[in-house]
Parts: sequence; C-alpha cells; structure tokens
Amino acid sequence: MNCGDREMGFDFATAAYRSRGVVRDLIHQFKYNRRTHLRPLLARMLSESFRDPRLHGRMLSALVPVPLHPTRQREREFNQAEVLARLAGSRLGLPVDDCLQRTRYTLTQTDFQRDERFANLEGAFALRRGAEVAGRDLVLVDDVLTTGSTADACARVLREAGASSVVVITVARG
Repeated sequence: MNCGDREMGFDFATAAYRSRGVVRDLIHQFKYNRRTHLRPLLARMLSESFRDPRLHGRMLSALVPVPLHPTRQREREFNQAEVLARLAGSRLGLPVDDCLQRTRYTLTQTDFQRDERFANLEGAFALRRGAEVAGRDLVLVDDVLTTGSTADACARVLREAGASSVVVITVARG
C-alpha cells in the first residue's frame, strides 16, 4: 500500500512477517540494542521469506545487503542487513555480494514521512568500484521494508548497472 502509486526499481518485495509486536521488538533489540544473540533467529525468519511462490524457479545470483554509511556502521558496530544476509545465504546456499555502498550520510528514515523518505535517499547509494552486476538476478536484503524508499534507491543503482532483476527480501514489512 505504501508504494502502490510509485514505479519502484525492484521487481517485487516479500517478507514473511509484519513489523508489529514481538517481531518489531526483536528487530529493534538486534538493530539498536546490539542483541546479537538474535542473529540466528532473525536470519531464519528472513529465510522464510524465500517461500514466496514468485521466487520458485528463479536462478538467483546473490544476496546484496543494503549498505550502511561508514559513520552509521561505526555507531552501530555492525550492519544488520549484512549480518542477516550472510547467515541466510549460508542456510540457503547463496553467495553474498557487497556490491553496493552508501555514498552519502542520510538522516534516519524513521523521522520522515513517505515522500520525504524517497527524497532523503536520492544519490545516497552507488555501485562499488569493480562490482559486476550486469545480467545477474539479485536479491536485495534488509531487515524491514516500510515505504520501500531504501530498497527502491538501491534497486535503481543495481538496475542502472545492468542487473537483470532485483527482488527485495526482508524479515518484516511495516
């Protein structure tokens, strides 16, 4: 519903859970309170999103975690999307490709309304030097999808670099 009136850069997005109650609390405890013992549980929850029938029969090339800006990663001490992608990739037999980088520090999306979120992320992501995504079917990984603005910004970079398809997998959706 948050992105129904927009042309998004990704093919589709899927999540096994809604970001409410216990699920939301688990994600927040992991992401903001460094409860790293929750990694395996959240990675298993992320893996459940691969049950989406739209993924059946697709030859997926790699999982691509949504990158954090280096400053934010130093503050948080880890990138939750990367941690989850690596654990889920290991469970699913899919490689992880850190082909994206965050080139501009942005304010946290939680403080913005829907349209402001899209504007906040313009030009915030780029392909890493030497990364090759042309012709690949990629899975963009993050913890939560709310308006789709972060996923859209990342997917557009991947598409412009020649990715054949980009689907988005998250633990939960807002």
